[in-house]
Amino acid sequence: MRQALMRLAARVGTSLALMGLCLGLLTTPAEAQTPTLSSDPLDTKGWFYKGIESFQQGEYALAVQQFSQTLEQNSAFAAAYSNRCLAQIYLKDYAAAIADCTQALNLNPRDTETYLNRGLAYHRAEQHADAIADFSQLLQIKPHDYRAYYNRGLAQSALSAYREAIVDYGQALRQTSPLDRTVRAEIYTDRGLAQLWLENQQAAIADFTQAIQFSPETRAYYNRGCAYHQQGNVVAALSDFSQVLQLDPDNGQAYLSRGLIRQERGEQQAAIADLHQAANCFCHQGLRLAYQQTLNLLQKLQPMGTAIG
Repeated sequence: MRQALMRLAARVGTSLALMGLCLGLLTTPAEAQTPTLSSDPLDTKGWFYKGIESFQQGEYALAVQQFSQTLEQNSAFAAAYSNRCLAQIYLKDYAAAIADCTQALNLNPRDTETYLNRGLAYHRAEQHADAIADFSQLLQIKPHDYRAYYNRGLAQSALSAYREAIVDYGQALRQTSPLDRTVRAEIYTDRGLAQLWLENQQAAIADFTQAIQFSPETRAYYNRGCAYHQQGNVVAALSDFSQVLQLDPDNGQAYLSRGLIRQERGEQQAAIADLHQAANCFCHQGLRLAYQQTLNLLQKLQPMGTAIG
């Protein structure tokens, strides 16, 4: 049962950890830091700054088109490649993003934002070793960039190199201000998850607790609950899963984990109630595999159980 909860912790932690990856910034040419949009649609910088404006408004496909117009006018415009890369990452076109970042780096090999973004595109494409190489190259140019340490830690974790990831997360924490509460919470949570995979439950709990102190969010509470369960502290685990549900009443994973612990403790009716809630959440969220697996658990506890939906 504890191994099952460990798998849940890793699945939830990893999916949300990807959201924590730090993106680079939009790039502007050094000689034109103040944007001046041209009325001429064929003007190179006019298209470029239209692309920036579209990107900032969340219109990523349009931004890609406008940066492409820029490059039609000037194929050596490194910032246009870099920014088109960033827009393509948001559109999840990672192969195109990698190609654009590579073009940008051919033109400007010391652009740290482009290394950051290509590393992210590699990571999302599951080319984690290439991602690590890019983040490492960034750190050679800019040794105190916490984003590169943090992202490299996430890539190391994706390769199950948890000890190396823990070192990188520690470096990232040393480069961030205590005032960056949300950022520090993310880093502590991901370092705690790496500790949890190494079965260093006490260290994991300490990191998740730090994360909660900076920003009390569901991911840290959920994974701390799994760490407590690994330790055998089911009371603390139940408390953390209940806290997740106070913050997010539609969290099917928390209902499922709490239900499994209650079943483990012989609290049959409470366990069934939690599993019903979990199944309802999974059903409404379109998570068909999780829904079916939860129904299978319910059938073992309640063979004549009613349909859920």
